[in-house]
Amino acid sequence: MTGWLPELAAAILATVLAITLHEAAHGYAALALGDDTAQRAGRLSLNPLRHVDKVGTLLLPGLLLAVQLLTIGRVEAMFGWAKPVPVDLRRLRNPRLGMVLVAAAGPAMNFFLAWCAAMLAHPLDEWGGLLPPDVLAWALRFVILSILANLVLGLFNLLPVPPLDGGRILVGLLPARLALLLARVEPAGLAIVMLMILVLPRISESLDVVGALAGLALGPGFRLILWLSGHGA
Repeated sequence: MTGWLPELAAAILATVLAITLHEAAHGYAALALGDDTAQRAGRLSLNPLRHVDKVGTLLLPGLLLAVQLLTIGRVEAMFGWAKPVPVDLRRLRNPRLGMVLVAAAGPAMNFFLAWCAAMLAHPLDEWGGLLPPDVLAWALRFVILSILANLVLGLFNLLPVPPLDGGRILVGLLPARLALLLARVEPAGLAIVMLMILVLPRISESLDVVGALAGLALGPGFRLILWLSGHGA
């Protein structure tokens, strides 16, 4: 396999799996804690199409991709989202703790998938010689991209800004008064996150908070996943 198409296919497959299972994890966690809203809405599904948001999954990423390729010839930033899995906190057996656990299920799934991808490298290393070289190269690239996609998605969603998972976890853990103040940010949360990712870094590198956090967390996170999956330090 040569050219950019296999790389794109590996990246898309890794990203789709990461997003689909992230959203499904929210729904299954809610079901286990007493809320069957996602199940009744048909969102307990591993079908990626069930989790597609027309704007967040298709329109915005496609627009960002086209604009960057046409203007600067490369992709420096991407942003998007899947259709949120519906959760009714009133149906959870313990709404406050339940919100924390349901929100944490998405990033936890991504970290687990990153570990699974790293574990897949063992049989590839052991029996990879039986595969054609281009197929082996693609499979190894998929492993690397799967680890990265899941780490990025899991860590990004832990940012403490509602409606991201980290914001909802924090709302569930803070004292009531502080939790209420943070919860009020949620209607503007998406705009805040887009500002942090797409606008502030263009103004000044010193304002690229998300990029700085990614730089601090991704390297150690990648090494930790390799160590936990038996690949050494």
